[in-house]
Amino acid sequence: MALHAFVAMPFGTKENIDFNKVYDEYIKPALTDAGFDVFRADKEQRAGSIHVDMFQELLLADLVVVDVSIDNPNVWYELGVRHGLRARGVIQIQCRREFMPFDVAGERTQRYHIKDGVPDPTFLEADKKDLATLATETMAAWHGRKVSPVYHNLRYLQEPDWKSLRVEEAKEFWEAYEQWAQRIEIARRKSLPGDILVFTKETPSRMLQPEARRKAGKALLSLGQFSYALHQYQEALEIDPTDLESRRQKGLLLGRLNKHDEAKEWLKAVVEDHPNDAESWAMLGRIEKDAWTLRWRAPNKTLEQMREDALAEEGFLHEAINAYVNGFRKDPRNYYLGINAATLLALKQTLLNEDKTEEQIALEGGVRWAVQSTLTDTPKDYWARVTLGDLELLSADKPQIERQYRVAVAVAEKDWFALDSSRQQLLLLRDLGFRPREVDAGLKIFDRELEKLTTPQVRWKPRNVFLFSGHMIDAPDRPAPRFPAEKEAVATWAIMEKLEELGAGSEDLALCGGACGGDLLFAEACLTRGVPLAMRIPFEEAEFLEASVNFAGDNWRERFLAAKNNANTTLLVMPDELGPLPKGINAFARNNLWRLYTALSWDAENLHFICLWNRKGGDGLGGTQHMHDTVTKHAGHVHILDPATLW
Repeated sequence: MALHAFVAMPFGTKENIDFNKVYDEYIKPALTDAGFDVFRADKEQRAGSIHVDMFQELLLADLVVVDVSIDNPNVWYELGVRHGLRARGVIQIQCRREFMPFDVAGERTQRYHIKDGVPDPTFLEADKKDLATLATETMAAWHGRKVSPVYHNLRYLQEPDWKSLRVEEAKEFWEAYEQWAQRIEIARRKSLPGDILVFTKETPSRMLQPEARRKAGKALLSLGQFSYALHQYQEALEIDPTDLESRRQKGLLLGRLNKHDEAKEWLKAVVEDHPNDAESWAMLGRIEKDAWTLRWRAPNKTLEQMREDALAEEGFLHEAINAYVNGFRKDPRNYYLGINAATLLALKQTLLNEDKTEEQIALEGGVRWAVQSTLTDTPKDYWARVTLGDLELLSADKPQIERQYRVAVAVAEKDWFALDSSRQQLLLLRDLGFRPREVDAGLKIFDRELEKLTTPQVRWKPRNVFLFSGHMIDAPDRPAPRFPAEKEAVATWAIMEKLEELGAGSEDLALCGGACGGDLLFAEACLTRGVPLAMRIPFEEAEFLEASVNFAGDNWRERFLAAKNNANTTLLVMPDELGPLPKGINAFARNNLWRLYTALSWDAENLHFICLWNRKGGDGLGGTQHMHDTVTKHAGHVHILDPATLW
């Protein structure tokens, strides 16, 4: 979405300057051309009655443009508030001041030209271009030198968390953010990563984007879309390279993508910058542990081979233990770190046939204290309860282990993923022959509970995904023919031949729109071959038919309805699935992205994009060229059916 700019300036005519015309003719068009959504308060405010909306603008706006041409108290006050709230994102402009006050004299101020109290038409275009350039450069250099003299001189001052300064009465930002976040959560629950990827392009404002990107990344991670989740955290880091949570998650996701060396180096840099952050140590420990496990674990190995190989990779095990121990020392309340360190130490002791050390005894005592402290406040905390079971597994007898695991299972609230995560840890211990009798007893408890639950639905994965975009049948009044009705048979043959060449069948999935012409020809061809079809349209059905089908005649309307009502077709309407169209977003372009991201979320390598396209620009946004250009930026195979060749 567009960056948000707030303008702080006088209103009306002051000191022979018509500031309303300055805004209308100079500031707003310049910023709009630079890609900003521009806002100015609708009236001056007197001291003591400044609306909360203005404070939220000064807090959350991506850019604040301040006109300091005259000594207007409200303007100077707003500039001071912004300097106190944010270190960057301020531009000063003026038209006639000979000198600047001392406190802001060192800041760059853009000068514009006035004639007879209004923007000088001789210089107006050049002034607008200069302001647009300055605004763009200011946003591009977001992490450069601090603009605010407050943050520049008080170098250790930290910007406030925007959530902590939320004012409920200021609804514009917060309602947009909450609606966006709700859509993300709904898509996550419905396992629709393609929808989430569309929403990532629609985050409310730059100030909210890091949080929004993290939320999208978390949702995609939970759906196993590791590459796309990583992209979201990288986007957050482009906005704020110091964002600790995004840095942590990037390291975790690099590991999930089997880029363990890269993940290790990345997380080492994170703990270097944040040596007292226990969560960063936990992430590093996880990466080290996974790297160690991958070096010895394999389904075709015997127990003896795995134990031998695990011992041979002791150096990797040692690194994992160190990371967990360091993190637990930084935060002894974090029992996750403690139990991982204690378990790996016990494994090492078993592999080396060593006795338990004083360090292990102290560590296990610390974990027990941390867990019991948590259970004092939240006695039904599953992870705390299961950690007690994991702790007993290290040395207690079988009845005590079973008792603790049964208590944990009882408070799991049928959370399949949590129970399966605990089971996977026990399988790791079993593979190395650690206390086999006790581990098997624990496994039986988790296996029994998981058998009672419904396994989370495994997302069906098509063999290939066929994505289509193509020209509509020409309207009767189209000046230059592109897809004349008499060429329908030729286009049908070309589409059918391409699907035959690619072997399209019932194990595949096809996505398209529903417009007369290419879309419906593709839909009919896929249904003829038994390919499951997902039709997605940008408007409610009646509106869509009027815009994209009816003009070509009743025959095409009937064909749309026949394709829609086929048992192998699913028709989804964008407003019903994604919500109202956001401001500034083109419906057809959004529908293109919706279909594309859904296709990519299945398998980018097996995506085939078929387009009936003359390789020229379309009649507007969201056409076949937009889809083609977007697909080529991502992945998949592109098959162009060029009318110039076909007819």
